[in-house]
Amino acid sequence: MRALLTRVEQASELDRTGDRLQRVVLGTLRPRRLRDLLHGVTLGHPLHPSMVQVPVGAWISAAVLDLMPGQRRPATVLVGLGTVSAIPAAVAGLNDWAALSREQRRVGLVHAATNTVGVVIYAGSLAARLYGRHGIGRALGMLGLSTVSLGAYVGGHLAYKQGAQVNQSVPELNRISEGWHSLAEMDSLPQRTLVTREVDDVSVILYRHGDEVTVMLERCPHQGGPLGEGEVQEMDGHACVVCPWHGSAFRLNGGEVMQGPSGNDQQILPTRIQDGVLQTRLP
Repeated sequence: MRALLTRVEQASELDRTGDRLQRVVLGTLRPRRLRDLLHGVTLGHPLHPSMVQVPVGAWISAAVLDLMPGQRRPATVLVGLGTVSAIPAAVAGLNDWAALSREQRRVGLVHAATNTVGVVIYAGSLAARLYGRHGIGRALGMLGLSTVSLGAYVGGHLAYKQGAQVNQSVPELNRISEGWHSLAEMDSLPQRTLVTREVDDVSVILYRHGDEVTVMLERCPHQGGPLGEGEVQEMDGHACVVCPWHGSAFRLNGGEVMQGPSGNDQQILPTRIQDGVLQTRLP
């Protein structure tokens, strides 16, 4: 499986289909607020993994009931719940997928295709159960569960090996040593301007507003874009830094994500002023 998924990452022949699907997804989910909602911006956490729990939980529970006598009706209800709830989960997943890099989209395409087959099999299982053909329904249910489990394996590769929708910036904290670190003389910091500095070779951005200074990890949580090269824009009354790569925006006075495709907040570091020098440390 490792070798197969590595070949999928390099399978440029998938790009034609992937590029077309990406255009369809972006064209259909055009409103920014809708895309942000599906990315999980309002939660500060990707939405798709949370939504997947409903269909997967329902299908696994149905499989357990299928092994028990006299549980046809509740098993049928759970298969139906899983099949219906898989649709919005898939929409959220496609929205995330459309904002990934090309190599990630290749694996994501296989993930989506495998799960689509699984949902179709479960739809067949539901139809068979509703028509009283419970033996076929149970068999299709087990086949569907095996298929979506394979899809989950591919999704795990996408998230944990390729880092899709995983916070790309937080691991930088592991490279910062304990204690306070001096960054800059306060008098040298311009007002309302992004300044880039380093803490133990970890890049951070500084933003001064009056006597308050924000120190934020510079690497964007979405795909590692350089926030220090981004623009400062006001959103809902808050100064935000906008990533130059994909447009994710984060509040400079708290780190909360205000605009996707990132579904994660950005890490802010504590600060203090010591003898006129701005210092920071690990949270």
